[in-house]
Parts: sequence; C-alpha cells; structure tokens
Amino acid sequence: MKELFEKKQSWGQEEIAQIEYSLLKGFMGVRTVESVEAALTYAHYLNSIGITSSNYPIFLKVLGVRNRHVIDALLGTRDPFLFMSSIQPNYFIVATCFSFLAKYHPAEIYTKTLGIILGVFQAAYNNPLDGYNIYPPTIADINSLGKHLIEEKGQDDLLNRSILDVLDKISELEGQNVDEEMEDLAVHAHNIRNNFFDSSKRLVDIIPNVLLKSEPLLDPEIDPRDHVPLAQAEGKGSAPAKEKAEKPAEKKD
Repeated sequence: MKELFEKKQSWGQEEIAQIEYSLLKGFMGVRTVESVEAALTYAHYLNSIGITSSNYPIFLKVLGVRNRHVIDALLGTRDPFLFMSSIQPNYFIVATCFSFLAKYHPAEIYTKTLGIILGVFQAAYNNPLDGYNIYPPTIADINSLGKHLIEEKGQDDLLNRSILDVLDKISELEGQNVDEEMEDLAVHAHNIRNNFFDSSKRLVDIIPNVLLKSEPLLDPEIDPRDHVPLAQAEGKGSAPAKEKAEKPAEKKD
C-alpha cells in the first residue's frame, strides 16, 4: 500500500531532456493535425532566429520532416539553394543530406527540400577534391542523388540541371589517381549523366530499378487547420474585409 503513495520527488536534467526529445520527436512525425501545427510553429520559430553554426543540427532535423507546410515555414522567403550558405559544409551536414535523398522515392521529395540539399552539395563539391575530403560519397549515395532526376522534364528543369551539375563536379574526380574508390565513383557519376542526356539510354540502365520505382501508397500529407484571430473567433473582432464590403451601407436621413 505504501508504494501507491510514493511519488517521484525529483527529476534529473537528463530525464527531463529525454521527455522533451520524445515530445519533439512525436510532433516531428506530423501524423496528426495537432502535430503538424506544432511542427509548423516550431519551424516558424527557427526561421525567426536564423540558422547558425551552433544550431544547424536542429534545422537539419526539421528539414527531414515530410510536410511542405513545415518546410515552407522553416525556409520563409529565402532561396532554398542558399538556405545553408552561411554554414561551412562538413561531414555531418553532407551525410545527413545524402540520407534524406536515400529515404525518399523519386518525385516524392518536396522541391524546396531538394533545393536546400542541392545547395549544400553545390557548396561542398564546388571543388570536387575538397568536397571528397569533407565527405567521400559512395556509389549508393550517387544512386540516391541520380534517382531524383525526372527524365520527363529534361535538362532545362532547375532541379534536374542542379543534380546534373553536382554529378558533373563529382565526375571531375576521375583521373586524380587518389584511390580506386574515387575513380569508380567519378565514372559512375559520369555514366548517370550520360544516360540522362543520351536519348537511346535510360537511368534504369545505370541505377538499380528498385531505386527508381515510385511509391503509390504513401500516406497523404496532413494540412494544418485554417486559423483566425482569437478575437474574431470569439466574435469580438471586426468583421473580415470581404464581409464589410458586402454589407450594405446604412441610409442617412
């Protein structure tokens, strides 16, 4: 009986932090309207404080959320390709971006999310050898990048062109005579580009077919609810402009 009245009297900082992390992880799953709205508010807050060298891992965490409303809130009015331009690329950033590409099916990833990722790659591999020293991609990484090329859109599409530019930079590693892995990587990147440009070839000839298949049974994206000011919801605020415009003017005697 004594155990029923015994309550935990204190919580350690690590325990509290774990609870906070569990709650954060929960609403970042964006599986309910409430969690989407919580993630949206959190993304708005991050946008307001701005990305820095000390908080960028949190921004990357939100970047992995599968909801365009959340990504829009995180990005604000900034150009996706320049979103992380103030942060020097490092192993963690580049590896995380490749992991995002791996988890998405072709044509599934939000265009702005892909733009942010490609902006990171453009900065990291602008000098191919320096980029390779920051993060040496694997053949699987290059396949994950190449699978997001949309063949039907051609090379004039901004995202296609950006992917092709990154592949071109990586293909420049060929002939550096550093190691065999680098050589194989460069050749593979070059071959993906060639297959995209050559009308007689397809990406499936160079990238495993299983990676190029789309997923038709994805869970639908959840939208946040439309919100109105509290005063208006309680009937205390002024009527919307449209209603004011439609309301007939009072006659004067």
